[in-house]
Amino acid sequence: MSNSVASGTVLDDVLGDRRWLVLTGAGVSTDSGIPDYRGPGAPVRSPMTGQQFRSGPPARQRYWARAFLGWSAMGGASPNLTHHALAALEDGGRLSGLITQNVDGLHTAAGSRGVVDLHGRLDRVICLQCGATTSRVEVQDRLAELNPDFSADQVLVLPDGDVALESTAGFAVADCLPCGGDLKPDVVFFGENVPPERVRTCQDLVASAEALVVLGSSLHVFSGRRFVKQAHARGVPIVIVNRGETRADALATLKLDAGCADVLATYA
Repeated sequence: MSNSVASGTVLDDVLGDRRWLVLTGAGVSTDSGIPDYRGPGAPVRSPMTGQQFRSGPPARQRYWARAFLGWSAMGGASPNLTHHALAALEDGGRLSGLITQNVDGLHTAAGSRGVVDLHGRLDRVICLQCGATTSRVEVQDRLAELNPDFSADQVLVLPDGDVALESTAGFAVADCLPCGGDLKPDVVFFGENVPPERVRTCQDLVASAEALVVLGSSLHVFSGRRFVKQAHARGVPIVIVNRGETRADALATLKLDAGCADVLATYA
């Protein structure tokens, strides 16, 4: 079933008093100024894979130079109506859990507590050698000190919090302070697997869910789509709210072709 205009009452009609397990994607954060991957007007991009990042210093230099410039858009973003509505629903006991494919941390910033960050968080950095973690803000400060004159004008911000920038020559990359190892944002890059224990946590949430509500995701990536398939196999209601088609529309009890904020406005 597909609707071009929707409201929260439509969800209530389908889901009744069931508690929602929510799965969110990039479309939830577009109202916060963070571009998405595959929505209308999304920039064409070739994201760096985990294998490329680990291939050597040139790749890490390219990544960190672009990410250094793009952090202001990601790190400075604020939660929007959808984030706040989900936090309010959690406070009201309407949610059984919240799984997000986003790495921006905006659900937590809005006050949501039971968030599973499926693909990690960009505001954390991890050492590939010793496993030490640190805040992205601290690493940004170090990068700024190492590269006081590095800047670019009119760069295009991309969905992963980096920018479209060709020349990164001369950019100095910060190393791990405890061991001197290579630093990586604590996120799952394309081509990498979600940690097994995180997958199991999500599977347990789906196994006990009364309903699944997908918000702002094309479900193109299997790491999120598998939970829709699991919920469908259990026979629980599935509502998908997304502008445009998704790869799981055929599994939905209700598909709403609409903006997330439009649908959740009555819950904020």
